[in-house]
Amino acid sequence: MTIDTLATWHEIAASGNVKGLDAFLAEDVVFHSPILHTPQVGKELATKYLAAAFQVFFNENFEYVREVIGPRDAVLEFQVELDGVAVNGVDMIKWNEEGKVVDFKVMIRPLKAVNLIHQKMASMLKAQQ
Repeated sequence: MTIDTLATWHEIAASGNVKGLDAFLAEDVVFHSPILHTPQVGKELATKYLAAAFQVFFNENFEYVREVIGPRDAVLEFQVELDGVAVNGVDMIKWNEEGKVVDFKVMIRPLKAVNLIHQKMASMLKAQQ
């Protein structure tokens, strides 16, 4: 069964329901973090990083401000304020013919925001252990 990838992502993001990632991500998904130099391969690792990101990014002022959509990929621009720092970034999502995500890349700017995200993500990931 094919899923509506973007609608599913927006539902998961709005609800913060990490369990929804299981049906959303392909087994061999590759996650590219803005703070790690190596891609994280596999559903388990991608879920771990996305779950931490939900806690860091998704607050009351997070919003997607633009979407550029292709047949099986999309770039979703977002903005959020964290600890007084304006964070601007994009989620680059690619999915397979079933609609499951095979590649998820997050890019963030400016440098002050990258440093803040690095600090917050490290804390969240450490807490998950």
